[in-house]
Amino acid sequence: MLTLLNLLSAVALLVWGTHIVRTGVMRVYGADLRRVLSRSVEKKPMAFLAGIGVTALVQSSNATTLLVTSFVAQNLVSLTPALVVVLGADVGTAIMARILTFDLSWLSPLFIFFGVVFFLSRKQTRAGQIGRAAIGLGLILLALQLIVAAAKPITQAAGVQVLFSTLTGDIMLDALIGAVFAIISYSSLAAVLITATLTATGVISFKVALCLVIGANLGSGLLAMINASGSNAAGKRVALGSLLFKLIGSIVILPFVDYIADLLDKLPVNDEEMVIFFHVFYNLVRCLVMVPFAEPMARLCRRMIADDAENQTHLKPKHLDSSALDTPALALANAARETLRIGDVVEQMLESFNKVVMGELREERAVRRLDDDVDVLYTAIKLYLARMPKEDLAEEDSRRWAEVIEMALNLEQAGDIIERMSADVADKSLQARRAFSPEGLEELNSLQEQVLSNLRLSLSVFLSHDVTSAKRLRRAKHRFRILIRRYSHAHVERLHRQNVQSIETSSLHLGLLGDMKRLNSLFCAVAYTVLDQPDDEREVD
Repeated sequence: MLTLLNLLSAVALLVWGTHIVRTGVMRVYGADLRRVLSRSVEKKPMAFLAGIGVTALVQSSNATTLLVTSFVAQNLVSLTPALVVVLGADVGTAIMARILTFDLSWLSPLFIFFGVVFFLSRKQTRAGQIGRAAIGLGLILLALQLIVAAAKPITQAAGVQVLFSTLTGDIMLDALIGAVFAIISYSSLAAVLITATLTATGVISFKVALCLVIGANLGSGLLAMINASGSNAAGKRVALGSLLFKLIGSIVILPFVDYIADLLDKLPVNDEEMVIFFHVFYNLVRCLVMVPFAEPMARLCRRMIADDAENQTHLKPKHLDSSALDTPALALANAARETLRIGDVVEQMLESFNKVVMGELREERAVRRLDDDVDVLYTAIKLYLARMPKEDLAEEDSRRWAEVIEMALNLEQAGDIIERMSADVADKSLQARRAFSPEGLEELNSLQEQVLSNLRLSLSVFLSHDVTSAKRLRRAKHRFRILIRRYSHAHVERLHRQNVQSIETSSLHLGLLGDMKRLNSLFCAVAYTVLDQPDDEREVD
């Protein structure tokens, strides 16, 4: 029982080490990997190589699949090149399985020691996150040693030998057990390593081992489907395509397992090594053959999984992918894109508010509905960012986290102000049948256009961190304050001339001027955030 527990803990350590490597690498190079994947999808060979390279770096084809699924779900990458990247990821994880089976035991304590030193001493820097990845790599190497050490006593137990002796050639049953191995261990790599150990000790035959390896690859496809269950239709299609590619490969090769086993058995390589080599070359051949069929597979997946039904009543978060939370660069980009959606809604609110001022009372309901959309998106962004491990963020990511939440909060407050302004105009002007003076109406329209222009510029500054645009926005804020002061004096002058319309709407008019001044300040706050950054970070931007 203790030996079985040791094996299970070793498998768990392997999974955890893979997770740490992935999160450490993604926190340092996440944005770069994102650019590599997004730029490499133009041509199939480059997309295939990108899948191999990214998987080799993050130590997990599942992690690469999650990344690609996220991009497809956000319409950043189309389905066909995404499937090619996933095929490359399958080859990458098979190659890493071969590399990790070398005798690298001396590296494990080295990676763990230096990783801990860097991580604890410089936790929120790039060096600290590289140290985190080194810890994970050391744990992977250690886990592989423990898996081999724990599996040998188990395979020598009489009960286990009787159990595995039942696997005598039913290829479908053997493949199914291999898939179960991969799902239980949450790693096709662990399943393949256990299979190689069982083969080396003579518990299972070489033919059964090949079936288990094929099944383990199929199990990794099922894992991808499970992980994509919370994604939208576009994201689910990536996982479905990956699963179907692996299913087709399994169906094609399983009938020839006997012939392949006899052929490979003649080679001067021990069975344990041969299992690993078969795993590499099976994935390499399968994926290379499948690459030309990525487009037909994409069409099939679109037919099998229909598009999500759009809910036109209220907006829903579109870019907040939970699977990206372990990758700050990607998660922050998702939150920033969702924040830009709030900006789009606030822009619509300003346009509707202008129509209310012009006398269209029904637009006041549209403003209230849009403010509800703003509240929904803001709450989703706030909860999404709260789920990020902020204490482990690098300094740059931590600053971006604060920028996103501040921008989202400012836009949410702006939405509340616009809703109140619209309600005030509807109640105190339209329903009370009190019209603004022509001069006052022209002033309000001019201010609304300027606020709208500053909102668009602020969203650009928020996205690009362009210092020149930030300075323009800061100057626009000062000009707007001067304009507010001039219009306030003009309104008082109309009151002095006993303008009846100005007298009737004076309180409302001056209140709107103050509200627009607050709106403009909320929109222009991002300029000071950009301009207050360190000089070296500005150069990066």
